[in-house]
Amino acid sequence: MAEVPAFVALGANLGDPAAQIERAFDELARLPETRLAARSGLYLSKAEGYEAQPDFVNAVALLATRLAPRVLLEALLEIEARHGRRREFKNAPRTLDLDLLLYDGLVLHEPGLTLPHPRMCERVFVLQPMSEIAPDQLIPGKGVVADCLADLSVPRLRHLPRNDRNAA
Repeated sequence: MAEVPAFVALGANLGDPAAQIERAFDELARLPETRLAARSGLYLSKAEGYEAQPDFVNAVALLATRLAPRVLLEALLEIEARHGRRREFKNAPRTLDLDLLLYDGLVLHEPGLTLPHPRMCERVFVLQPMSEIAPDQLIPGKGVVADCLADLSVPRLRHLPRNDRNAA
């Protein structure tokens, strides 16, 4: 199988969120038959849904992978587990959240896996970091990343400068 592009959203708000994201980038780069092709900077966002929790640090990775979508998703869930991810309730605080956003333009609806990610175009914390690395990426059924971001009527996120990442 040839390498295909896959986009992954990263988020964390417990422990040292910026460090969790940086470690997750390293782990994504070490996945079998996969390389980290691009990575966004880190962004600070307010929690959504359950708001009584710390702010999130978010980013997006572009992977070039030979792993099938389900195998890649399982690998992402294993990384989350190694970072101590617990799913106590919807929108709960988390040490690490990895969402498979896009996989080679595939449209897929299976139990536990929907591509493209069904809410990615509603989330500035996904679209803004993604627009940094792939503004012209097509989201099937939605349009290109930059246009989807421009359509959101929410404030943009604060980009964390490298020297502030440990203070997040």
